[in-house]
Order: sequence, then C-alpha cells, then structure tokens
Amino acid sequence: MTTMIQTLSDALAKQGYTDLTPVQEAVTAPELEGQDLLVSAQTGSGKTVGFGLAIGPTILAEDGTFGPAGRPLALVIAPTRELALQVKRELQWLYAGAGVTMASTVGGMDMRDERRALDRGAHIVVATPGRLKDHIMRGSLDMSDMRAIVLDEADEMLDLGFREDLEFILGEAPETRRTLMFSATVPPMIAKLAKSYQRDAVRVATVSKESQHSDIEYRALSVANHDIDAAIINALRYYDAPNAIVFANTRAMVTRLTTRLSNRGFATVALSGELSQNERSHALQAMRDGRARVCVATDVAARGIDLPNLELVIHAELPTNAETLLHRSGRTGRAGRKGISALIVPAKMRRRAENLLKWGKLSATWAVPPTADEVKARDEERLLSDPIWSEDFNDSEQEFATRLLAQHAPEKIAAAYLRLYAGKQSAPEHLSEYKDGPQRGERAERAPREHKAFGPSKWFSVDVGREGKAEARWLLPMICKAGDITKNEIGAIRIQPNETFVEIAEPAVAGFLKAVGSDMKLENQANLKALDGAPQLGERGPRKTKRDYDDRPKRDYGDKPKRDYGDKPKRTAPRDRPAPPPSSQHDVPAIQPVPGAADDYSAKRKPRHKPERRDHGDALVEKRSKPPYKGKSDGGKPAYKGKSDGGKPAYKGKSDGGPRGGKPAGKPKGNAKDTSKRFVPPGGGKGKPRKGGNTPPRKGR
Repeated sequence: MTTMIQTLSDALAKQGYTDLTPVQEAVTAPELEGQDLLVSAQTGSGKTVGFGLAIGPTILAEDGTFGPAGRPLALVIAPTRELALQVKRELQWLYAGAGVTMASTVGGMDMRDERRALDRGAHIVVATPGRLKDHIMRGSLDMSDMRAIVLDEADEMLDLGFREDLEFILGEAPETRRTLMFSATVPPMIAKLAKSYQRDAVRVATVSKESQHSDIEYRALSVANHDIDAAIINALRYYDAPNAIVFANTRAMVTRLTTRLSNRGFATVALSGELSQNERSHALQAMRDGRARVCVATDVAARGIDLPNLELVIHAELPTNAETLLHRSGRTGRAGRKGISALIVPAKMRRRAENLLKWGKLSATWAVPPTADEVKARDEERLLSDPIWSEDFNDSEQEFATRLLAQHAPEKIAAAYLRLYAGKQSAPEHLSEYKDGPQRGERAERAPREHKAFGPSKWFSVDVGREGKAEARWLLPMICKAGDITKNEIGAIRIQPNETFVEIAEPAVAGFLKAVGSDMKLENQANLKALDGAPQLGERGPRKTKRDYDDRPKRDYGDKPKRDYGDKPKRTAPRDRPAPPPSSQHDVPAIQPVPGAADDYSAKRKPRHKPERRDHGDALVEKRSKPPYKGKSDGGKPAYKGKSDGGKPAYKGKSDGGPRGGKPAGKPKGNAKDTSKRFVPPGGGKGKPRKGGNTPPRKGR
C-alpha cells in the first residue's frame, strides 16, 4: 500500500482495503500534495475515499490527528442530500482514528440542529450548496480557517443550477485554501469554474470513455408492450440480488411499481423527490440493513447512492439520455464488484434503446426476459448449491429431523420442504411470446377477415321468451355451462315472445345432450326441447343472420330510365316581391309597402288562443267590458305626421334663425373630415384648445 498517514492507513486496513483504486492512487501521489486538482473519474471508482486521502496531509497534524474541534478545516460540497450524507459516512470511518468531528448541512434537515452542531465545532463539514449558502449568510459557518474545499460531482451541481451558489461559497473561502474538483466529465463550464477559483490546478484523468463500467454487464430485454411489469418481476426473481434498484422516470410510476412489487411479496421501498429527507434516509437504511431488497427510484437516486450489495439495476423506463443511463447503471459494479444493468425494452422503444447504447458507447446482450420455467429452474439451482448443505447442525435440530423421519417418508419431507421454499418466493409471471414485427410504415396491409360457415347444426327450443325477460347475454352462458360447450359451438339465438330457439353445431350435440341430462333442464330455470328442423318464425321463416347476406346479388333496376328533373330556374328574388334596386351612396329610395300584404297576413294569421275561464260562482267579479284597441291600421287614431309628411315644421335653432336667439349663422360649422385647412372646434379659436373637442366647459370653472 502507498505510504500515507498512519491513522488513515489503519482505517483502510480495518475496512478491508488491500489495494487502492486507480483514482485513489492518482490523487495521493506525493508530487500532488498541496496542489489544486481537477479530477475526472467515473462513478463507482472510489473517489470519495480518494479525496478523503488527498486532503489528509492538508488538514491533519503531523501525528495524523486532529486538535480540538472549532472552525471547520475542510468542506465537501455534494449535489444531493443522499450523496452528502453518504460522503459523511465514508469520511467518518476514514478519519475515526484521527478523532474527527463531522457536521453536515443539507436541505430537508432541521437548520437549528445544524447550527448548534456548527457552534460546538467541527473539523469537516459536508453540505449541499443551497443550505451551505444559507448558513454562511446567517453567520452560522465561519470559513476563516478553511484549508481544503472539495466539489464532488461538480458537473451535476452546475446542471442543477448551483453555479451562483458555488461562486458565492468559493468567494467567501480564504484564498490560501486547496480546491479539489471531482467530475465525471469536464465540460467547458467546469473548466471555466476551475480557472476562476483554482490556482494552477493539475488535471487528473483516470479513465477514458471507452472503458467505463467494465464491471457491469448490460442486458437489453425485449418485451411486448403489455408485459413490462411481468418482465421486471421475472428479472428480480431470476437474478435474486441482495439489493436491486428499479429506475422509473416519474413519481407516479414509482408509486405504481412500489405498490405492484409490494403486493407480489417483494420487500420494497420508494425513493423520489416528493419524499421528505427523513423518509428517504429511512428507505436507504432499510436497504442497507436487509429489511428491504428492492428500491424503486427516480433519477434523484441515480447519483451518489452506494449500497454495499447492490448487484442489479433495472431500467423500468428508458432514461432520456446516455449520461443518465451511465449514472443509473453506475449504482452497481462499484469498487471492483460485478453488477448487471437490465434495460426493459418494449417493442415501441427498440430504436431508442439502441441509440442510448450507441451514444453511451456501451455494448449490451439482447435477449428476452427470463420465463417462468427459467425462474423455477434457477430456484432449484440456488437450493441445491446453498451453503447450508455443508454446515453442521446442533442436537435439537438433529432430534427434530429424527422425529420427522419417524413420521414421514424422506420423499414426502423433501417435497414439503420444496413447497415451503417456493411459498416464500413470489410466483414468476408467464410472458407472452415476443415477436420482432416490422417497424411503423413497413407493416403489410391487413388481409380482409374471412367469414367461416357455421356448418351443419341442430336446433333446440327453450321455454322462456321475450315476455319472460329472456336475453342472449344471460342465456348464452347458462347454455354453455349446462351443456359443457363454448360459445363457438352455438350459432344463432332467436328470442320469441314465449320461447327461444338456439342453434348448436352438430358435432357438439351428443356431448351437449349428455351434459344436460335426460331431464333436459337448464339450471332448473328453463326446459330444453330438441327440434326436428329449423324453426319457422311466422310466414317469413327464421330471421336471417349476417352469414345469409355474404353472397347476396346486387339489386337490378333493369332498363328503367332515370327521372329527368330538367334545368331548375335559379331563384333571383323572393316570391311576389320585386327585386330591390342597386343601392347608391347618394340616392336611397324609401321602401314602398306591398299592396294587400297586410290583408294577406291577417287572413293567414291564426286566431289567438284564449284559455277558458274557470267558474268560481258568486266569488267571481265581472270585469268591465272594454272595446278592443284600434291601431293605426284599423281606422283609429291617425298616424303621426313628421316633417316630411307635411306636419309640424322642423325645429329651428340659432343657426337656422329660429325664435330662440334668432341670430344668423356665423362661420360655417367645422368638419373634422375636411383636411384642406386646420380644423378649429367651435369656441376653441382663442387660447389653447381644451380637451373634449366641442364639449362646453363645466360651470364653476
């Protein structure tokens, strides 16, 4: 093992480390001590322990221990709460021998508890960007003694929109601190951030794109569109991983899959953004201590989650891009362990899955999901190879085994054990056969459906008809059940007022009569009777079915000539009315009444309906008789005559020389449409024009 601080070396040995991973060896090289680093490393490469070892010489004393806890000496920033808490756990055991005091500031936790922990003092603080910025602005976190800052998953933090928060945090830190950035990729934004906030950073690249995830076996499982859930269940049963993650794209899908898998007997927990931090922590802890074996999660869990026995990742829904596929799959195959990443690929998503694998430069084995028989065979293999067969048993177990052998044969005991063993597992699903059909646009035109003839048959009558509420929807299952036949052996059903006729295929008649019995009763509800031939339904005979119209000839109209309607004249104007003359802008004649139109309307008008008056006896007061109202057209009051009819002369104002004022008109009235000269509103010639145009001023102003 590389020469390093003794307390850290002892912690690695206690944890079972014999060799360092490539990224751990690269960042702990003696020539990089005290340098700012920009490290690109794949997920699952052990970079958490790597940067823990890298900052050791910067924050520890010469004897490899910490002094009393006070202002923080190191700060680790992670994009998500789960990753931050996981980093805290890793650094806790790594620096336990050095007497470390850890603190965390992450969203979703009680801020008052975090502030009290910071006030008590801490050597290393692990935080998420948003909550850390809040503590700095509130004065809860003093960064004046900060010696090292680590940005874990820096590219993810920038993608999540934490750029301004990171710039604020790095701007508050002392300029003499070390800055280590770890990122899966180094896009231009990361390079710009490194240039602004690092001093002569050394670029460390430990892996190339082509060799990513060499410990992960990718499998693409082609399924029918309706068999997605069944494929997930069979994959979980077949691989039987101690821990497995099923990834979905939405919270709704997580909820549905969690319910489905729980109902099938899987110990399942959910992990999505709608859960509180407490619920998410409990879910991950249940996976770590073995109370749960399957975690259904959205992409919020795709980064940073490290479960020790996670051997299987299932993509229930395909991710949106190849980078997300890599991070999802990176939850397994970590630190040299092997893992399987299974993509559930329905028929409609085949092209998308191929593109994702190509963009991620990944090779996958294409297959179909494990069948029910394959799952059962795998169960038998696991049972035969179980280590329990080579173990020793105590006296009480031996005594009970002897009692079992005394009461039952060995074969019976073995069969009972198999049944008990199978009962503890969820039963596998039966999948429909997957067929690679042509792509959209390449499908051949569907051939027309052929109608097969029903063939020879025999008719029966049932003594219940339309008056007895007989309906085919309950007669059909009753006949099938009583005669032990299917609906395919039943032809026509003719319901009459008092009886119903049923047609049954001749090959099934013998079995039908045998099942019904000699009493010819249908579930003690109706009596059955065999007919000698087809029933005669009135003079027209039995009602025809669709089969009777398959070969009907087309109707022949003979040589009968078609009716000639001639050329219809076009209607130019309403009947009995002359067409109106073309309108003119200057000459619009008055509309003349049509002679006799009022008389015709009166003759055609229906008399008004008057309801009959009820007779109330002496209490009814007789109303005064009033002559009917006579209008203008009935010879009553003469019609009003206006100016144009020779009646009252028109009103004359001031401008007309009338009695009120009698002054002759002065200047011609202004017209706003006249553009030949400037329009001056009346009364507005002097002074400034006022608002309102021709409106006179109000009184009192």
